[in-house]
Amino acid sequence: PHGEGRWMSMHQRFLSETRDAEPEVLWMGDSLIQNLFNSRIWDTSFCLMHSLNFGISGDRTENVLWRLQNGELDNLSPKMIVLSVGQENYGDTPEKIAEGVQAICALIRSKQPQAFLIVLTLLPRGNPDSPLRQRNRKVNEMMTEYVKGNSRVQLVNIDTGFVQVDDTISHHDMFDYMSLTQKGYSKAFEPVNELLTQLLQEMEGEVGRTEAEGAAD
Repeated sequence: PHGEGRWMSMHQRFLSETRDAEPEVLWMGDSLIQNLFNSRIWDTSFCLMHSLNFGISGDRTENVLWRLQNGELDNLSPKMIVLSVGQENYGDTPEKIAEGVQAICALIRSKQPQAFLIVLTLLPRGNPDSPLRQRNRKVNEMMTEYVKGNSRVQLVNIDTGFVQVDDTISHHDMFDYMSLTQKGYSKAFEPVNELLTQLLQEMEGEVGRTEAEGAAD
């Protein structure tokens, strides 16, 4: 893959983290996930949820799949896994990208059946007539169909109004029509924050009830 040495050393670091960390939330994916680590919403919210960030900038679906097949899901038992991938698959058709994301989802579900899987939509990118806009829209439509009827996988739409009335994206949200600013991260990840907070509360409630029932016996 890209920057082979750096990429492999990050993979090795993640493998050592799987042996020591006990995350409740595992974040997996490309630059959107890696750079989330430097955002305010990470510091104020996700960091407090016992999060582990396995994002690598530039990763395509096949890179993430390889990492997951080669140890990054071993030794861990997170309650939730958040996945964002497909954006970096330049040159691929929407169908091929959606298939790649679905292959990753299937692998996560088989290796981590206890985890609730949250898949993030691809954000609109580029200028109004950019082919990336159309490509990402099609991938999101296919992923919407894919998760239907699956109670353990949820697609979260993180496009909370990035496209303005004139069809452009504000540089206050994305500084190069691609990468999120601090404001952009807060805007995109607030729905993720709300869902994770709700799920963690529900799961803690279930644990509490089970313990109470055990004590009653």
